[in-house]
Order: sequence, then structure tokens, then C-alpha cells
Amino acid sequence: MEMRAFPPVSVSESSSSSLRVVVNPSLPSSFHATTRTCQTAALARLFTPPRLLCSSSNNNNNTNSSTLLPPEDDDDDSDGVVDDLSKSQSQSSICTDGVQIEMERFGDKGRRILSRVAIQAPLEIVWNILTDYERLADFIPGLAVSQLLHKTSNSARLFQIGEQKLAFGLKFNAGGIIDCYEKELESLPFGQKRDIEFKMIEGDFQIFEGKWSIEQVDRGREDDSGIDQEIHTTLSYLVDVKPKLWLPVRLVEGRLCNEIKVNLACIREEARKAVF
Repeated sequence: MEMRAFPPVSVSESSSSSLRVVVNPSLPSSFHATTRTCQTAALARLFTPPRLLCSSSNNNNNTNSSTLLPPEDDDDDSDGVVDDLSKSQSQSSICTDGVQIEMERFGDKGRRILSRVAIQAPLEIVWNILTDYERLADFIPGLAVSQLLHKTSNSARLFQIGEQKLAFGLKFNAGGIIDCYEKELESLPFGQKRDIEFKMIEGDFQIFEGKWSIEQVDRGREDDSGIDQEIHTTLSYLVDVKPKLWLPVRLVEGRLCNEIKVNLACIREEARKAVF
């Protein structure tokens, strides 16, 4: 899991410079509270992700179209009361490099992200890649650590740390402990399916849980040699995310969408290498 279930985030500086907040005990506490509020607002403005550009193509007329998605309104956390229905109706979509990503809002500062990619490889190969947990960091560029803490026949506990470099020498870090539950293989009318459910049990997110889903569809194909099987495999990733109060939700959603896209593309490439 990327298997990459990607937990909360912290922002730190590189070794070339340092960032400190010095508290003067002679000043009133209200002064420091105001200072921290201003710093938090400045950080949110600095890392607010750009609006998303969704590109799609029409194979029939070979035309491309792009839609600029409008920026979302900031979540209103003033009274802690949120209309779940109205929040869930705010949805955006990205289509790039063969990876489709959809995002919608739910609850108070919650985000649900669904992504999928087609992979030209059997389900078993994709499954073996996802469940080789400690090797994930070898081919997923933003995953610095993927450590297997405990393993049973159908579950695993992981410790993962992700890292992404930002401007001004800053680094975007995410880390946490994640429990994974490997489901049994399901038979479908025209193929098979298998899931990995995951949930972060320790980290900076209030909610971070979802599942990987691999679905293989076998279609009969007739050629000169007789009947053959054409395999179509889709890898899907669904995650519900809700950061803790101190973390700007706009920072989380932008970074997560980008990381998920990279993760699925890397897994697709790793499966291609295993097949060919």
C-alpha cells in the first residue's frame, strides 16, 4: 500500500536552514496566540494547491478537451456543524497519464478520493506487487520507508513515511502506522477480484482508511489458433481522509491526489516489467 496509504503531514526545512518560533515570556499570551494564528494562515496560503486541469480525449474524432476546475470554498469549521449532503456534492476529477482520480468532500474537512488505472497484467502479479510491502519504497519515489511490523496469513501492520520536496528548501513529510487486511479472492461471472482494506491506527489524521481493489476480467477472443483469453485488469484505490485540526485540508488534498496518481502509475509500470 503505496501499498501507499499516506498519512498526515508535517512541514520541515532542509539542513541548509532552520525555522524556529521564539516565545518571549515577557509578552502577554494573547500576543503569542495572534502570532501563531498569522503563521498558520501564511502556511495555508503558501501551500494552497493550484486549480486542477482535467484533460480528456475522444477517440472517435481525435479531439482533446480541457476543463479548469473551480477552486473550492474553504471549509467552515466555526461551529462544527456541517451539512454532509451538501459537502458530498462538491466533486472534482482529474484524468492524466491514464490514471483517473475523483475527489469529493464529506463531513467536516473530510475528503474521499477514488482513483483507478488499467494494467496489462494478471491479477496475481498486481497482488504480489502490492503485498510485497517492504519493497514498495524501491519503486515508489515519494515513499521513503515502508516497514513491515507484523504479518499474519491475511493481515499486515506497516510503518510508512513519505517525503516530497517543496520550494524554498522545505520538505512535505507524511508517516504513520497502518493496518492492512487482505481479503479472499472473489469469483466474478467473467473474472475475479481481490481487495486489500487498510486503516491508519496512529498518525496525524483523524481518518485515513480505504481499500485497494484489483479486478480482472477475462474475455474470450477467437483467432487463427482457436479461442484465447484476453485479460483486462483494473487497479482501484479508495481512501477517506480527514486531517487533524492543525493541518490545512487544502494542503492535504493537493498532495494526496498527486501522490496517488504517481503511486498507481508506478505500480502499473512495475506490473508491466513483471509481465514482459
